Amino acid sequence: MSERKTWADRKSEIMNRPGAGAAYEAAKIRFELGEAVRLRREQLGLTQAELAERTGLQQPAVARFEAGGTMPSIPMLERLAEALEMRLNVEFQPLREAG
Repeated sequence: MSERKTWADRKSEIMNRPGAGAAYEAAKIRFELGEAVRLRREQLGLTQAELAERTGLQQPAVARFEAGGTMPSIPMLERLAEALEMRLNVEFQPLREAG
């Protein structure tokens, strides 16, 4: 009979696979961008439909983005920033500082 693995062991096993770290980082970026948009949208008291109208998107596209389901282009981020009354700031950070 095989021994059950803990979640930490399973995660470590998965993260050691080739390409897993890059996939994780991409997913993390999508999630963080979506969360930032959702929080700002809520601060402004906007619905997803209202944000969609301001950006020229459909409401389901806004929902997917906020859920971390899509990786936006720079022009899309610029449209979102303008609609959210913000300035887009894109920067590079050394890996040791990116955390």
